[in-house]
Amino acid sequence: MDQYYIRTGSQATGLVSALFPGQTGEIVALKKVALRRLEDGIPNQALREIKALQEIEDNPHVVQLKAVFPHGAGFVLAFEFMLSDLAEVVRHSQRPLASAQVKSYLQMLLKGVAFCHANNIVHRDLKPANLLISASGQLKIADFGLARVFSPDGSRLYTHQVATRAVGCIMGELLNGSPLFPGENDIEQLCCVLRILGTPSPQVWPEMAELPDYSKISFKEQAPVPLEEVLSDASLQALDLLAQFLRYPPRQRIAASQVRRESLVTVLTLCPQQPWDPSQ
Repeated sequence: MDQYYIRTGSQATGLVSALFPGQTGEIVALKKVALRRLEDGIPNQALREIKALQEIEDNPHVVQLKAVFPHGAGFVLAFEFMLSDLAEVVRHSQRPLASAQVKSYLQMLLKGVAFCHANNIVHRDLKPANLLISASGQLKIADFGLARVFSPDGSRLYTHQVATRAVGCIMGELLNGSPLFPGENDIEQLCCVLRILGTPSPQVWPEMAELPDYSKISFKEQAPVPLEEVLSDASLQALDLLAQFLRYPPRQRIAASQVRRESLVTVLTLCPQQPWDPSQ
């Protein structure tokens, strides 16, 4: 901790300056992890985050963990400092976002997700607040506290397609200017999903009967709402891509690496077109 000193703000805000040997001061963000009882050891969530970020190589679309060091009755994670996050950008931007913004953010997100999946890591908590934005407009995936190693052969129900669905939710929020499924809890969230995507059936999604707690709750039958009615300003190509992200059967969802090979310029042709400076 001696190599770190407060430059502006306080440790509560996470804005500090790091002095590395032979280098000038560098702004970093500190994430303090307190140990309630020493005999309990390091919390699993913190261990998962450290392990995930240490196992994957440096990538321009994944936040960089610079150091881990003890401090008091706990320890501190030092991350590269990012100015804002995607939730703040959406909240304070004009609606709808410029097509260049949607394309750029989605492209960076897909590159980061594809990189994680190529390293057999699934994030499990992808949302705009966990997508950090630098002063130059660079998007990076952060907060790997719920990350897991997944089975690349698809032998487990829980695979990378779970994160791919989250990408679809983020894409929908970028297109809509607000969440597509704005639930405040699990049940309300499910109701929001069913209201738009309709009630799944075993014919459409045979594996859903194998999900935990499948038989503990039932919902009334609802037909899906056409996405063009939900996102009237989006192009048909964008809606088709969104539908591939949001499909109920996980194995039918498009992979992040597949989307990277497509032309997002064509897919995300929105109306109206607006100029965009990523540094703003």
